[in-house]
Amino acid sequence: MKKITFLLVMLAGVLAFSSCNKTETYAEQLDRERDAINAYIVKQGINVINEAQFEKQGNTTDVSKNQYVLFSSSGVYMQLVKKGTGTPIRKGETATVLCRFSERNLLTDTLQLTNNVLYYSGVVDKMSVTNTSGTYTASFDASSSVMYNAYRSTSVPAGWLVPMTYVNLGRLATASSELAHVKLIVPSQQGQINASQSVYPCFYDLTFQRGL
Repeated sequence: MKKITFLLVMLAGVLAFSSCNKTETYAEQLDRERDAINAYIVKQGINVINEAQFEKQGNTTDVSKNQYVLFSSSGVYMQLVKKGTGTPIRKGETATVLCRFSERNLLTDTLQLTNNVLYYSGVVDKMSVTNTSGTYTASFDASSSVMYNAYRSTSVPAGWLVPMTYVNLGRLATASSELAHVKLIVPSQQGQINASQSVYPCFYDLTFQRGL
């Protein structure tokens, strides 16, 4: 109950914000969203590269140059910080993936949700991810998910699945093992249910590892 109350407090500002914008048309909301994304890119000094350059670089982004690749089909921007130890999810495989994340609302420029705090040290978001011929689908485990507790949906944001093609998933078995680490700018149509309904983009800092 304490966890749910805490999450509801964090979301109160978002709900208040959406209620103030009911008179906007959807087109106006999308324009506002694009402006927020562009402003964040400028503010953070992000160097946007296209998919052709990303592929030419071996499907990596140069973190030293603060590169993010823009995937034109989804509008998601991704920085691949660390590819991670292990192997990708194979075609036809369903894997348990454990995730730590921070979610920032780019319209309000506020940290909206995270499980990277002491309060949630015992809770790691768990999701079941399936690779069907290169197309990924996923759902949260309602019994172990801060995202589920906040948004009451087991649906994993589509934007979270964009990195799955490019990361390895393993366990921290040795001192040299690394978690897959990505940063994402996710437009509302690729985001969680509240972002989709209220039309706001989010920035995510995510780590992934393979669960048991």
